[in-house]
Amino acid sequence: MFIYIIVFIFGLLTGSFLNVCIYRIPRNISIIWPASRCPSCNVPIKFYDNIPILSYIFLGGKCRYCKNSISFRYPLVEFLNGVLYIIVINKFGIEWHSIFYFIFCSALIVITFIDFDFQIIPDRITLPGIFIGLIAGSLLLPDPFTRISYLGWKSSIIGSSIGFALYSLIAFSGSKIFKKEAMGGGDIKMMAMVGAVIGWKGVILTTFLGSLTGSVAGIVSMIIHGREKGSLIPFGPFLAFGSIISLFYGQEIVFWYLNEILR
Repeated sequence: MFIYIIVFIFGLLTGSFLNVCIYRIPRNISIIWPASRCPSCNVPIKFYDNIPILSYIFLGGKCRYCKNSISFRYPLVEFLNGVLYIIVINKFGIEWHSIFYFIFCSALIVITFIDFDFQIIPDRITLPGIFIGLIAGSLLLPDPFTRISYLGWKSSIIGSSIGFALYSLIAFSGSKIFKKEAMGGGDIKMMAMVGAVIGWKGVILTTFLGSLTGSVAGIVSMIIHGREKGSLIPFGPFLAFGSIISLFYGQEIVFWYLNEILR
């Protein structure tokens, strides 16, 4: 239990930094300098006002100085990151590859919220993610669909290639059918990164889960907001969701599916 508490706290602290990345990366601001400050009044945030979740509660969700509301997203990102870190440890144990999965999950959180806000997936995340994912997949990552063998360089390269090729094909076909850009290049590079980490089977399952949840969200959004506004839903967050589910539960989903077919 103690290790879970430590990991959760570490996830919260890392989640605080993710909030900085989510705000600054799409605005082309350094994520290192200057120190965190209120986006409304620009006053630097004291360390005691920057404690994950607790500071938000103690301040009543408002800036200490200008009293403007602080988005609930900040504690949400911190909490979500902490929970994902606990699941990583629960599924994969205290291993070297668990550290990489921490990074992978955090990257997907940043991608999700940036894509929601700006409808972009920054190359600053995906391009290094592809490179690091291929190295990690070749050297230390287990196959999430077997967990008894390593992914290996061949599977990592194949997964990345299929992720890139499949979504390039989807983007090209969609642009021809709908006569406009159907998918951005960020989604393509994101899936190349995902494929490098969880292999080609992960790409397929991520595509299915992302399409399913994205379709449901799209239908709900169109019902609530109307067809025009409801269609403006980025796909990246749903691919991120599918990637995380594939990483954590891909083996169980495949076994369940095969059992249902063979029953």
